[in-house]
Amino acid sequence: MSTSSTFSMQTNPLKRLVYFILLVSASLAVRAQSQYPQGYFRNPLAIPMNLAGNFGELRPNHYHMGIDIKTNQRENLPVYAAAEGFVSRIKIEPGGFGRAIYITHPNGYTTLYAHLNDFVPRIEAWVKQKQYEKQSWKIQLDLQPGQFPVKKGEQIAFSGNTGGSQAPHVHFEIRRTSDDVNLNPLLFGLPLQDKVKPRILRLAIYDRTRSIYEQAPRIIPVKLTSRGYVTTPAVINLSSPLISVAVTAFDTHTGSSNKNGIFEGVLKVNNKEDETFRMDDISYNDTRYLNAHIDYRYKTLTGTYLQHFSELPGYLNSIYSNDTTRGVIDISDNDLYDIELEVSDAEGNRSRLLTHVQYEYQHPPPPPPAGKMFYPLMLDGFESETCEFYIGENCLYDSVHVNHKAFSSPNPDVISDVHAIGASYIPIHDSFMVRLQPLTLISELDKQWTVMQWFSGTRSSAQKVQWQNQWATANFRDFGNFMLVVDTIPPIITPIGFKEGADLSKSQRIMFSVKENLPVVQNVRAELDGKWLRFTNDKGKNFIYRFDEKCPPGNHELVITAEDVAGNKTRNSYRFTR
Repeated sequence: MSTSSTFSMQTNPLKRLVYFILLVSASLAVRAQSQYPQGYFRNPLAIPMNLAGNFGELRPNHYHMGIDIKTNQRENLPVYAAAEGFVSRIKIEPGGFGRAIYITHPNGYTTLYAHLNDFVPRIEAWVKQKQYEKQSWKIQLDLQPGQFPVKKGEQIAFSGNTGGSQAPHVHFEIRRTSDDVNLNPLLFGLPLQDKVKPRILRLAIYDRTRSIYEQAPRIIPVKLTSRGYVTTPAVINLSSPLISVAVTAFDTHTGSSNKNGIFEGVLKVNNKEDETFRMDDISYNDTRYLNAHIDYRYKTLTGTYLQHFSELPGYLNSIYSNDTTRGVIDISDNDLYDIELEVSDAEGNRSRLLTHVQYEYQHPPPPPPAGKMFYPLMLDGFESETCEFYIGENCLYDSVHVNHKAFSSPNPDVISDVHAIGASYIPIHDSFMVRLQPLTLISELDKQWTVMQWFSGTRSSAQKVQWQNQWATANFRDFGNFMLVVDTIPPIITPIGFKEGADLSKSQRIMFSVKENLPVVQNVRAELDGKWLRFTNDKGKNFIYRFDEKCPPGNHELVITAEDVAGNKTRNSYRFTR
């Protein structure tokens, strides 16, 4: 630093303060990255890195476990190995990662590349061979170190939009090989320019004498000033002696307008750090705990995320760091409390929200909601003449009343009452058991075709039940409405673009769809002239086979079978000429 610059800072307190803040932010960023090798991994694409999503970003029912790298709205860009190693796993599935490749590296890390189209030819040919051996398009293959070694920068695949992807991009992860825990790739010195501070949109305050799911938070507007973000009003009078806070916030990076997630949040009460959360390492075993980190009720009802600065009691292996107060603030002494919230990104850019709260009075407590109170970390149940349900230790994040109501259905295939259990805005972590009894005794034949159907709003699913006398049991991961249905309707197979006796000599592919009256198709199989034929089923939509050496010129018979969750089967046969 020049002498003139030093003199300017010594004589200008504001400049000294700004310089100090920059030094602290840079120090924290360096400290966060120091435990990870810098520059070891390269950008897996040959275009400048631009993110559509970052690590820990809030997604439905899960944290985002890597970074999404844009491909300029194009597919089939070359994808390169981020470092030397060997291909250790190949995974193909209709949702999720779509087509994905894993590379294990000698420094103790594994990288993952997902939503791909084709792999490079030598890998693609091997995968195809394994799919035919296992007679399954959906597949997971674990490989040995010597099969496909790769060098840093060697092409491994082509980018795409497969699986649970909504637009072309490459999903990229870095994991610890030893325990398969995902690490934040932005802590490894990847070439991403980021000098942009996160933004804070709103503050929410909760009454922690009540369940998180049995209240609407008090939403406080915020505005950006020269001192950072402040609330309107500056002093917030509260009627609860115990409170916690949450914010809506997002981050972006230089040159981008994408609203990505924040890396770290710090709660300070009267200038003392009270609670912290950090998106640096998360296991896939724990990714559903996102529903404890957000206000799930508020998200369900409004579509907006609020991130808690407090740890709910049922959040195990959490991203939070304070085990004492868990971010619940006791303001019962009527003093004025200074609340400071900091949010930052992985580069150390940070924003601060300041407010003041004071407990003044307490309204009469509202009447408790209907239903039985259930607690996190405890097994408990509800039993009636025709419905029982049991909520396990790892199901709930906070204490909450769970109500039950029964009503009839006009559908003649429904053989039980419809049982409304809980509310859709109460999240469930592990599956809970539901047991229902039909309205009348049913035969052993009807039992074979009985499923338990769940629905909530426009969403629906079904499970095959287990019978014990006249009680039918199934497990679900959401509250909602439950009923027993006798399903004797088989799936419908519909050819697309061809029919019986078709001449397909000029066609590039065969395609068909399978639809089911209940939203679960269990098994689909296609055989050409008595041999299994590989149809893709990306995104769980149409089944597609592109003509190759498995279907030479001549006359052929294609047999398609489909089975639903109740066990109903359909078998269609089509003759065609190639």
